[in-house]
Amino acid sequence: MRATVVLFTADLRLRDNPVLAAALRAAEHVVPLFVIDSGIAGAGFVTPARAAFLADCLADLDEGLRARGGRLIVRAGDVVRETCRVAAETNAMEVHLASGASGYAQRREERLRSALTVDGRSLCVHDAVTTAVAPGVLVPSGSSGKDHYAVFTPYHRRWSAERLRPVSPAPRRVELPPVRSLPLPGPRDLARGPAPAGLPKGGESEGRRRLAAWLRSGLAGYAAAHDDLAADATSRLSSYLHFGCLSPAEVISRARRWATEDEPHAGAEAFVRQLAWRDFHHQVLAAVPGAAHRDYRTRHDRWRTDPDELAAWRAGMTGYPVVDAAMRQLAHEGWMHNRARMLVASFLTKTLYHDWREGAGHFEGLLVDADVADNRLNWQWVAGTGNDTRPHRVLNPLVQARRFDPRGDYVRRWVPELAALPGAAVHTPWRLDGPARAALRYPAPVVDLTEGLARFRRARGLD
Repeated sequence: MRATVVLFTADLRLRDNPVLAAALRAAEHVVPLFVIDSGIAGAGFVTPARAAFLADCLADLDEGLRARGGRLIVRAGDVVRETCRVAAETNAMEVHLASGASGYAQRREERLRSALTVDGRSLCVHDAVTTAVAPGVLVPSGSSGKDHYAVFTPYHRRWSAERLRPVSPAPRRVELPPVRSLPLPGPRDLARGPAPAGLPKGGESEGRRRLAAWLRSGLAGYAAAHDDLAADATSRLSSYLHFGCLSPAEVISRARRWATEDEPHAGAEAFVRQLAWRDFHHQVLAAVPGAAHRDYRTRHDRWRTDPDELAAWRAGMTGYPVVDAAMRQLAHEGWMHNRARMLVASFLTKTLYHDWREGAGHFEGLLVDADVADNRLNWQWVAGTGNDTRPHRVLNPLVQARRFDPRGDYVRRWVPELAALPGAAVHTPWRLDGPARAALRYPAPVVDLTEGLARFRRARGLD
């Protein structure tokens, strides 16, 4: 019997997975393969948080495959070598893979295609698996030489009009040829160290449960409440999208069912717009892979170096409560509210004037959803070196706190030493009198906001 190999990467699901569906159409036997990639592990990208979430994802995927007569085959080592070995052992003539936007994903695809060709086998790459619209599909019209959109608004207009592929069901049956496998890995097999205490459970089953609950009870109020820090009114689906437990095309399709041409749904529109941002960043990175490490648009910054300031920011001890609350939430949950991400990124890169790569690296050490495209390009957007059309905007943490945490509930949740302060006073504890201030055991601000703004403007040549 003919056999094919499905190399799972960031598409750890059975439902609406074009990679798996194509492989099942191509052969009677399919090998669902996951390689614990030494190239990714060696780069330090498999952190305790992501390791625990990934272990859940793999266990859930294996359970779903076993219910259909198959199982997940696990190997460890160089992803190209191990995939070629499995193809040879099962006499599979094709390997199916989802395309990726990062430089690493592009190099993996090139290496795998080359190695398989030498063996007389072929690589089948599938687009629009980890994104709703594949990178490169939408390019600016009438602009010769431009291979991607550099500004979100025109991209979003084109993206919104694009017809998404139909959503497909999970397969009924998956049959394997004889093939050996390593045991499913646990979190400690993938990374050392404890996962965050508030880490959610990973996997397609949990992701679908959360999606259904969100559409039922959260989507309607999203447009009005998504920036409210204390309300926690976002979907929290980013980690499930990052690992491919959920299909972006299916999430968008299900959200859009709430809206019709005659009766727009503000919550659905606002939520789908966030998924468009995700695709936007992926198409930028696919076209400019170096943007993961270099300025997309250089401002010739001479970033400051101050280890104490950086340590205070990382620890949530800057003296600005809303910044510190967000950083502590990140450490506890492996997740942070999107508004808070922008706020703390602006504080680091513009108020303190530290290199955006320092912040992006710290996020990648803790975030479960640390997608290279979204994380790195969002950091660049806030730092003013990326795709923001207002690159010098600065988010004042006090203004942001008054607007998005007016009663101080978010701060009190994550900065317990300030919990007794009434109302909005929680945002400015340094204004208390001497004895009351000392009793809080909370640090003074690491920088005066006026001083930080003036320093940033001088550095950018804005004054």
